[in-house]
Amino acid sequence: MKLKIESKTPRQSTALKPFWASLLVFPLLAITLLPAPGKILSGHVPEIVSHLQPVGRLSSTNQIDLAIGLPLRNRDALTNLIQQLYDPTSTNFHRYLTPDQFVEKFGPTEADYQAVLQFASTNGLTVSTTYSHRELLVVSAPVSNIEKAFHVHLLTYHHPVSNRSFFAPDLEPTVDATLPIQTVSGLNNYDHFDPGLRRQVGTSSAPANGTGPGGGTYRGKDFRVAYAPGVTLNGAGQNVGLVEMDGYYSSDITTYENQAGLPSVPLTIIPLAGSGGYPDKNTNAISEVSLDMEMVISMAPGLNNLYIFEGNNFDTVLSSMVTNTQISQFSSSWSGYGFDSTGDGFLQQMAAQGQTFFQASGDGDAYIQPIPAPSDDLFVTSVGGTSLSMDSTASNYLSEAVWNSGFQSPGWSGNGAYTNGVKVGGYWGSGGGISSTYNIPAWQQGVNMTAVGGSSTKRNIPDVALTAVNIWVNYFNGLAGSFEGTSCAAPLWAGFAALVNQQAAADGKPPIGYINPALYAIGETSSQSFHDITTGNDTWPGSTGAFFAATGYDLCTGWGSPNGANTINALERYAGPVFVDFNFTGSPQNGKYTNPYKTLAGGVGAVSSEGTIMIKTAGSTPETLIISKPMSITAIGGTAIIGQ
Repeated sequence: MKLKIESKTPRQSTALKPFWASLLVFPLLAITLLPAPGKILSGHVPEIVSHLQPVGRLSSTNQIDLAIGLPLRNRDALTNLIQQLYDPTSTNFHRYLTPDQFVEKFGPTEADYQAVLQFASTNGLTVSTTYSHRELLVVSAPVSNIEKAFHVHLLTYHHPVSNRSFFAPDLEPTVDATLPIQTVSGLNNYDHFDPGLRRQVGTSSAPANGTGPGGGTYRGKDFRVAYAPGVTLNGAGQNVGLVEMDGYYSSDITTYENQAGLPSVPLTIIPLAGSGGYPDKNTNAISEVSLDMEMVISMAPGLNNLYIFEGNNFDTVLSSMVTNTQISQFSSSWSGYGFDSTGDGFLQQMAAQGQTFFQASGDGDAYIQPIPAPSDDLFVTSVGGTSLSMDSTASNYLSEAVWNSGFQSPGWSGNGAYTNGVKVGGYWGSGGGISSTYNIPAWQQGVNMTAVGGSSTKRNIPDVALTAVNIWVNYFNGLAGSFEGTSCAAPLWAGFAALVNQQAAADGKPPIGYINPALYAIGETSSQSFHDITTGNDTWPGSTGAFFAATGYDLCTGWGSPNGANTINALERYAGPVFVDFNFTGSPQNGKYTNPYKTLAGGVGAVSSEGTIMIKTAGSTPETLIISKPMSITAIGGTAIIGQ
């Protein structure tokens, strides 16, 4: 289930050309069409307006809320730190920052924040919300003040699909070159609360055999039976946070828990700017919220709390999430609505703070259009979709294939039929593809992407997957039905991560945090840590043969779905090549030890692979240990004494 999306590729306004023929209609535009000198803030004009004619101008007295984003400092140092935080050979491994430490090292300075606050005051933008991290401020102002402050005109258009109008600037906004402003979220409202979720008519062609109504749908305990069989972990002591662009009816969640035989999980709503009317009357959006909540509860029914961050764009939601460090795992089933470089900065901050962020990969099968942001962001774990089959008693996992439901119309899933840049139909299935924005990260470079149709130079998605079809949902104040989409899979993975972090906490370890480096290291060395999906494809007529399921990683389901305790243990214990302090009769020797086996001074040797390190003394049998943090080894008379 996904929000519709248009490309947010930075550019000068493509709406400029038709206006030269319209100066008699909008005479005031003639003197201010060209941007004022200064810094151009790219990415605020929706691409769709290049195919549309304006029908008017937004009333100068309309009041609009904006979220103004400031850039982070020391970005190269931040990149290096995150690499160290997730490199088991580094002494900084899993030594996460607190929010205060992050702000001190990388946040905008107090002087920068004051400069933007002064800009707002000077231009009649009333500040409604400020943040201690200084990366964002929310303002409200009449259109006339906003147009003057950012040197734009806000024009109105007929929406090409929805029965409504929308506004957008005629040009990319500009500000003084010295002003530390990065983004201005809210300058257009082309994207709206129309998630591309699809309620199924009947069930998918793949047999389900779940315990939901009719035996053809999954709900509640089915997900744990399939993906965490025999696991007693239930998420106790853990919290999960959800990105939501609408509200929900609490009675639906209670009904779901009762009908599925689940305990009541405590819920906390965190209302943010723009969410005052939630839940609104948008059935699809409210269905999305209910689905997300019910999936998390199903996988982790013992959660300490489930937090619902209700906002109207990514910047305000992520801005609040990074301050809530009691939450170690987050999930988002929304894309394309207000995500920008400020949002990317918040995702990096989560990685630095040890928080995991799962993002639905989208429902557009193999992408040929730009991938819906932030599904290809480097700091999200992108989650694709599968079609799950269980046995006739719903008590055993049988198999999975790539989820691909074929053509549906209308479609907002990212691919399909277009007319003048407007989607008129779409193909629904596990979203996979090659990023046009991000270069390939180090943790993907060990995969033979050429063999699966991927890229050796750009980011590939998804990273992992989970079931995304035949999902029973209670929603919209008393309705119920079966749904499909990768937004079923992402919150299930967030619930699964809560199980991993519950075990890590019990073992005295920090949260697993940004898991992509671990996922790929585990996937490249272990065939049992995931359910490897080798059947199916996410092709459609316009994708020219991309992509097909394969052994190991592929651009349909990534590494696959969770394989119960195997996945939990691998994620919790993975350390890769380990940095070990060897203390020989009081003389410390520090080193990084990798294959092959190496003999060390004092007759002690070590070899590491797949999260283990083998320690032996001369002539003895190696002892395999799982090490997740620096350990000390003292050689005394040919005996290795291992301690922390």
